[in-house]
Amino acid sequence: MNIRMITAAGLLLALAGCASTTTTPILPALASNPVQDRWEGQSAGRFFASYGPPLSDRDESGNRVYTWRGGYKTITIATKDGKKGGKRYLSCKADIVTNQSYVIRSVRILGDQPGTSGSSYCAELLAPAPEKAS
Repeated sequence: MNIRMITAAGLLLALAGCASTTTTPILPALASNPVQDRWEGQSAGRFFASYGPPLSDRDESGNRVYTWRGGYKTITIATKDGKKGGKRYLSCKADIVTNQSYVIRSVRILGDQPGTSGSSYCAELLAPAPEKAS
């Protein structure tokens, strides 16, 4: 019985050594959502007036969820030697969740791809970086 107690205590000490106290997010890319930050609390009417109407809508837990797709854009890809290498078609798809007052509660990105200057075309389109004053 003493051997079992010693083994159990050793196992608990070994497991306690595995604990981590870092606060780094497991998925740092998902830690921030610039589109959410930009549009939360804004009128959905303003969003749809700026980017086009939703494809569909549904009720979900007392909220209204609008499925939206837009931002259609074709870009030309340049090769390393500067020649045209082909075209890429960009778009963004998101669920816009509103409360009963038509105020945006959240924006869930459903379809995204690399943009022209970053890793998220949806972020470039729906939450552009503020222009620097010259």
